[in-house]
Amino acid sequence: MRGVTTPERVDLSALIKAYDVRGVYPEQLDARVARAIGAAFADVVVVPEAQGRPRVVIGNDMRPSGPELVDAFADGLAGRGVDVERIGLASTDGLYFASGSLGVPGAMFTASHNPAEYNGIKLCRAGARPVGQDSGLSRVRELAGDYLAAGVPEVAADARGVVSDREMLADYAAFLRSLVDLSGIRPLKVVVDAGNGMGGYTAPAVLGTGAGLPELPLDVVPLYFELDGTFPNHEANPLEPENLRDLQRAVVEHGADLGLAFDGDADRCFVVDERGEPVSPSAITALVGLREVAREQAEGRTPTVIHNLITSQVVPDLIGATGARTVRTRVGHSFIKAEMAEHGAVFGGEHSAHYYFRDFFFADTGMLAALHVLAALGGQPHPLSALADQYQPYVASGEINSRVEDVPAARARVVEAYVTQQGAGPVEVDELDGLTVSHWDGQPQWWFNLRASNTEPLLRLNVEAADADIMEKVRDDVLALVRQGQED
Repeated sequence: MRGVTTPERVDLSALIKAYDVRGVYPEQLDARVARAIGAAFADVVVVPEAQGRPRVVIGNDMRPSGPELVDAFADGLAGRGVDVERIGLASTDGLYFASGSLGVPGAMFTASHNPAEYNGIKLCRAGARPVGQDSGLSRVRELAGDYLAAGVPEVAADARGVVSDREMLADYAAFLRSLVDLSGIRPLKVVVDAGNGMGGYTAPAVLGTGAGLPELPLDVVPLYFELDGTFPNHEANPLEPENLRDLQRAVVEHGADLGLAFDGDADRCFVVDERGEPVSPSAITALVGLREVAREQAEGRTPTVIHNLITSQVVPDLIGATGARTVRTRVGHSFIKAEMAEHGAVFGGEHSAHYYFRDFFFADTGMLAALHVLAALGGQPHPLSALADQYQPYVASGEINSRVEDVPAARARVVEAYVTQQGAGPVEVDELDGLTVSHWDGQPQWWFNLRASNTEPLLRLNVEAADADIMEKVRDDVLALVRQGQED
């Protein structure tokens, strides 16, 4: 109609990324924005998929901005005719449990391991199925931008959704306990570093008697269990070695059998042995994967295990040796979850310490992985270092980032040296995610993966080899090619 103008959509691309919502509070994510995203989530995902009355479950971590954002998001949902159940404080896997067990979509307010000024939202469909760029999140971003520009529409007052509160922690703890039996293990002393994150809320419920469950043969030494979204002791990101130091020291000082570290929203779990040495997430993937494979095979089924392409070669080696199937996938939880569902995989693991379980709605849960480690350790007499040695026979570089001026040129130098000229002899090459070059079927055994960052002029290198000397040579040779011509 002449004379009518449509308000310009607010651009939320810096806030709503490919797989979640993440930004600084309140500059990028405040109550007004949260309300618009809630209304858009209702219109794009919740209402179209609802069987009967549409309903959503919402949780939040310990960040101070969480309750305000949850209330605004819930109001946006209710205004579009959706009932809301707030479960309050929760780990991300606690929210996945709520979504999966109740069979409704969910929203988790968390910025995971990001600093205190951040907050965000992880959205899922009913059954804890992920919502990502290609499965609705891009449309949520567009519609929320429209609503911020033109106002959020509301249903009639008598059709508004009802907002209520629900307690889920005890059910979550009982469900995890039902999946791994720890009642018969030998007594273990375990130090748990919650990093002032949600592990301080879930660990007492699952590992202790905080949720009214029977006592386990565990002596839990708590470290930084006080919920504090300002992270006063260290960042809640155990992937960074400096954030494990307090746990490593405490394990040795207390003579503990192992240590567990959780990130801010407690969906990732890192393990430290009795000497204070980190156990690689690939080793944990192999250990837990073999347990799940054995259980499946005992039931007469042929299991599948998913792992990403940065995971150690030990995972396909050991899992494949049992007759189980392994599927290699790109890095990133959305790819793992998609492959888990497609293949009906019993388990999946990533080098970043995300562990996925079919019996946990194909979602990731660090606490369930921790229960498996405790059960494996407590079911035999040897220390964790001896047990873990079986699962980490190779030497890895860890991820090494190189900032380069010309990413394609740097990558081309590596391709020329290792693929075109085949200076290292016959190699296997694939481009599933970046460039992977493997000499594993020859001697000496090694592989490397070189991936470009999606957001920065960085190349990320991961190398693994049969021994340290080989790993260091391949690492240094590839890095020299990547960094050629760069200033020191």
